[in-house]
Amino acid sequence: MNEVANFIGGPPGVVGAHIVLGVFILFCRIGGCLMLAPGFSNAQIPTQVRLFVAIAATLALAPLLIGRLPLQSLSDDPIPTLRVIATELLIGGSIGLMARIFIIALETMAVASATGLGLANPFGVEMEANDALPPLATFVTLSATVLIFALDLHWEVLRGLVASYSALPVSDTFDPGFSLRHIGDVLVETFRAALRICSPFILYAIVVNLAISIINRLTPQIAIFYISAPFVIGGGLALLYFTIKSMLGEFMASFASWLASG
Repeated sequence: MNEVANFIGGPPGVVGAHIVLGVFILFCRIGGCLMLAPGFSNAQIPTQVRLFVAIAATLALAPLLIGRLPLQSLSDDPIPTLRVIATELLIGGSIGLMARIFIIALETMAVASATGLGLANPFGVEMEANDALPPLATFVTLSATVLIFALDLHWEVLRGLVASYSALPVSDTFDPGFSLRHIGDVLVETFRAALRICSPFILYAIVVNLAISIINRLTPQIAIFYISAPFVIGGGLALLYFTIKSMLGEFMASFASWLASG
């Protein structure tokens, strides 16, 4: 406490108030990220649990990060402090959103694949609030979320948060152009990876529906689309069985690469 007091240049009471404010500023970035990060922000997790996880992560990282905060510049004027708080919330939310885009892209392409395989009508478990997905999309999204924790990539998210204080020091200015450029780059990267991952199902849907259309034109007396539905679904499930491991492996490799370099 004396070392911190000497660093700030004030009495212990003022030092304590500055430390509490500094921890809260850390919570703004860390909590803002975890509020949107995949896995941590799932709607199936109670709000209190998510809040306690964010508080626990903040308290665990506070001894490591408290020295990087400009505690000397925190004055009694609330306007600069509120600007710092707003900036930290935006930075943390941007980091969490970029991580969440990976799950959104995978979910989008999984829904498109389920539609092509004829599995879009039945709905599965709601992964997000008011968002009932087809069973195939639910299975793929849930598997990817579980693998994030099984492969310890959630720790990489926290390491990225620690590194963000070196790349984006705490200040009262937020650069929206910088964040939008990074979000745009992540959007391009994630949807390219998601399209590559789900491409076998898209190609399968195109080939099978083209073949069924040709057969239907050759035999218009038979309702080919009704007869072929079980075979299309069965072939899609067989394709899923042989490709799901490589699909999820490619997704996790893309996500881990972004965490390491982003």
